[in-house]
Amino acid sequence: MILKIFRPTARFGGVKYNTAKVDNNKGELMKVANFGPLQAFGQLRPQDYINYLTALASLNKNVELPQFHAVISAKRRNYDKTTLTAIAENWLREMGYGEQPYLIVFHKDTGNNHVHMVSSRVDRTGEKINSAFEWKRGQQMLCRVLGYEFALQYRFSTRAQFFMILESRGYPGIDPDEKKINKKIAGYTLDRERAAQIKTVLLKHRGRSDFPDLLLKHHQIELIFHSSDGKKPYGYSIIDHEGKMVFKGSEVLPLRELLSTAGDDFKYGKGLAEKENEVSGDYIRPVSIADDVDDQQIHGMRRRRQRKARTNTR
Repeated sequence: MILKIFRPTARFGGVKYNTAKVDNNKGELMKVANFGPLQAFGQLRPQDYINYLTALASLNKNVELPQFHAVISAKRRNYDKTTLTAIAENWLREMGYGEQPYLIVFHKDTGNNHVHMVSSRVDRTGEKINSAFEWKRGQQMLCRVLGYEFALQYRFSTRAQFFMILESRGYPGIDPDEKKINKKIAGYTLDRERAAQIKTVLLKHRGRSDFPDLLLKHHQIELIFHSSDGKKPYGYSIIDHEGKMVFKGSEVLPLRELLSTAGDDFKYGKGLAEKENEVSGDYIRPVSIADDVDDQQIHGMRRRRQRKARTNTR
């Protein structure tokens, strides 16, 4: 994913540039936020937004170039317009623009899906939004929003495990820096002592029908069972949020032994409400069901399903 922050300008030309894309059916206005009473009116002209942003910028005469205009661009169609808009909203919040009036416009006139964001560098108190090391901070905040900053704190042995961490917290990232992923994988060593500790915990609680939720609530240990086509799981992984590492289930306790005392009422997870990007002692996440345990199995199965689907539609 690519981030571009345009040089600030004195006028809010970014508004007309982006609304023209919408008028020419090359873009879509995805989000209008924090324009106060202006948003209560019906159809607004581009000049209405410009006048509002200009009035806000006038609160600080020392800021001669008040327009903030940035782009977040995906590779091809990897991210759809809804996901890109959510990423842009979170990124603006991290950059200090969450309470600012802003527009988010999705562009569909190139080979890469992307969204433009336009706002004011002056807030309602007349203070200038922090622009120090803006591009560098922007890159860091984008990695945070996508979940890469969070997931790279963990130890993992496969690329698939990295994506399990992202999925477990609900992060949207799907295009991480492969060099960083490979470096983490290359440095991985199995923590046998921690694996033994987790095994003891699993053996202690495995007889309970709700033990996956109990493990997460009290031990910050998340079990991810792997199955396909609605069948019983053939494997599982363990995300140890306390120790910040991922284990293949077989490295800790074979699946058959783990489920040997599970009754018919065994629950692989509870669909309880989630708190965003958080693990806490008073909160139970649902247990995710992933396709497979490692990269080869995951992508191999996915490719086979895709080939089968294509054959059936011919």
